[in-house]
Amino acid sequence: MKNKSKAVSYNKWGYIFLLPFIIVYVIFQLIPMVTTIYNSFFENYMSGLKQIGPNFVGLQNYKDLFAQGDIWIYAKNTLVMWILCFIPQILLSLLLGAWFSDVRLRLKGSRFFKTVIYLPNLIMASAFSMLFFTLFSDGGPINSLLMQIGFIDTPYKFLSNAGSARGLIAFMNCLMWFGNTTILLMAGMMGIDTSLFEAAEVDGATSSQVFFKITLPLLRPILVYVMITSLIGGLQMFDVPQILTNGTGDPMRSTMTLIMFLNKHLYSKNYGMAGALSVVLFIITAILSLIVFKVTGNDKRKG
Repeated sequence: MKNKSKAVSYNKWGYIFLLPFIIVYVIFQLIPMVTTIYNSFFENYMSGLKQIGPNFVGLQNYKDLFAQGDIWIYAKNTLVMWILCFIPQILLSLLLGAWFSDVRLRLKGSRFFKTVIYLPNLIMASAFSMLFFTLFSDGGPINSLLMQIGFIDTPYKFLSNAGSARGLIAFMNCLMWFGNTTILLMAGMMGIDTSLFEAAEVDGATSSQVFFKITLPLLRPILVYVMITSLIGGLQMFDVPQILTNGTGDPMRSTMTLIMFLNKHLYSKNYGMAGALSVVLFIITAILSLIVFKVTGNDKRKG
């Protein structure tokens, strides 16, 4: 009986320490989420200086959202730019992580290089966007350099072509986040038992065989985490394309993302449509994350 009361006492302190997190979660996560879902069922917007609503309209906001068809265009834009960013990011991070965590290479100054590759992650997206906007503008240094070496005759409009505009946004996001991904993967690689690598080396395995047969399978939990968090971040892509295109999503809305579309509704105070779009975005994120987890994170083996 005494041991039981002691366990209850310990549990009480555990709940007390969890209380700040629960309070913060309820105030800043749960209540806004419930409020957003609630607002999605109401007509609530500004018409000039007149406030319309809130009037209960049921699922009408969702019907209007899908009837317009724009949501699918912006969802496609978002996923295309995320894929263009994620594939080179994960490949570069795996390569750098393998180099830095391989004790046989004995790389000098590895701490310095780890710090350098992480630095872009600390730069504000607004500053990064303004830098690239200046570099790749029609009269910017990149165009001047390409013209001087004779690669082009007239300035190339990087931000007026869908392919180059999307590529720039993907490149900027990759440059900002590959350092963080490298640190995560490197931590996972350094946590692998070195005896496995030693045994493989004794058996005559090559570096590529060690990487694909030992390192990658044991990195699966970290890779799943990186992929899901990157997917969530990609679906929430906003700051870079917003600043780089001045919120227009040009050219021809090819860089307009779902969050930029949501921001337009919030800016126009159409809270009903904004709530409906937020709920749809939440469902899309949950479904895609579940698919990624099921495809890449299933550790069970049959039979």
